[in-house]
Amino acid sequence: MPIVVATWNVNSIRARMHLLMPWLAEVSPDIVCLQETKVQDSSFPAEEIEHAGYHVVFSGEKSYNGVAILSNAPIEGVSAGFDDGGPPDAARLLAAETYGITLLNTYVPQGRDLDHEMFEYKLVWFGRLRSLVERRFKTSDRILWVGDLNVAPTPMDVWWSSERPDAEHVCYHPRGTAALETVTAGGFEDVFRKHHPEPEQFTYFDYRLKDGVESGKGWRIDHMLASAPLVETCSASWIDLAPRNGERPSDHTPLLASFDLS
Repeated sequence: MPIVVATWNVNSIRARMHLLMPWLAEVSPDIVCLQETKVQDSSFPAEEIEHAGYHVVFSGEKSYNGVAILSNAPIEGVSAGFDDGGPPDAARLLAAETYGITLLNTYVPQGRDLDHEMFEYKLVWFGRLRSLVERRFKTSDRILWVGDLNVAPTPMDVWWSSERPDAEHVCYHPRGTAALETVTAGGFEDVFRKHHPEPEQFTYFDYRLKDGVESGKGWRIDHMLASAPLVETCSASWIDLAPRNGERPSDHTPLLASFDLS
């Protein structure tokens, strides 16, 4: 049986439970990585998720950030944040093992503005992640790095790029792409693009664009990046737009992939 993995920035888990729980029941993914849960750990809705049959681990804070991993199998080796002496960012990085896969669930800083210190922090953040991967894992491991990476790596990952080819944004900028590539160069491949090289494939649709989903005015900033041993097992990947079209949705929608693990 294949293992289905999903990643979804829910933009406040308590505000999306009316979408998350029916979606889990209908789609039945084996693993789900959530970002921007926006809730401190004491208030995380773990009981309801566990009642649906999932093991769950999480690391969050009040009103901002937050990451969680749900799995139908036991979750082991859990760690939150960086251990390099810099800001831990425990609500942005959650590592764990399940189904024989090492998961890195990340909510990468957005950057705010190109001249803001948080944009520089974002670029450094990718370098810190590369160092963490090099210290803690081997290239022979089955690693899946997922989440809202806040980088649209190519022009076809931004709906307006053909209209404004020279425009730059904190989520669409050569420096951001280069920072992302410092990590992917360590042996990660974009599993969605393995199966979908075509344009107009988006996971994020700005609330301010009322017809964003219908007109295809989106961004692809949510990603699944797999190490070589895991890429070989990826049989499919797809974007599920149904939750984005639901009532009171997140501005992101789930990205999924299927892995045929032996």
